[in-house]
Amino acid sequence: MTANARRLLLALSSFIGIFAGMWAAVAPRSFYDSFPGLGFVWVGVDGPFNEHLIRDVGALYLALAGAGIAAMLVKDESASVACGRVVAVAWIVFSIPHLVYHATNLSGFSTADAVLMVLSLSSSIVIAIPLLLSPPGRMRATEREGAQLDHSGL
Repeated sequence: MTANARRLLLALSSFIGIFAGMWAAVAPRSFYDSFPGLGFVWVGVDGPFNEHLIRDVGALYLALAGAGIAAMLVKDESASVACGRVVAVAWIVFSIPHLVYHATNLSGFSTADAVLMVLSLSSSIVIAIPLLLSPPGRMRATEREGAQLDHSGL
């Protein structure tokens, strides 16, 4: 993966974090009543309003966005790859249980809402997975040394 592609994926994941996080942290009642917007309501259908919980979820999304932005700013290539992987792991650790909960609790949602919600929640995982992969065409120093040792006896 190129540095620009990695930064793009980190920017996309950070956008998700900022969009959901700012809304939930700053305007929890609006988030509960209106998230994700455009006429869809995904939070209010799933239980009573809890300002504390919604603000905490907003703060979590903002923390993930902050980590992604920090990783985007790393200039050293190997450090940038490592930081991108850490951000990816954090998103995946959060997103899988979040997705599983919502995918198994779809009563009260229209078919369109259910499909769009599952796709939306899956997007953070889809964005994170490529960040875990090594850059193509580039071997780590230990892999190069191992390859040289394997061929030295031939």
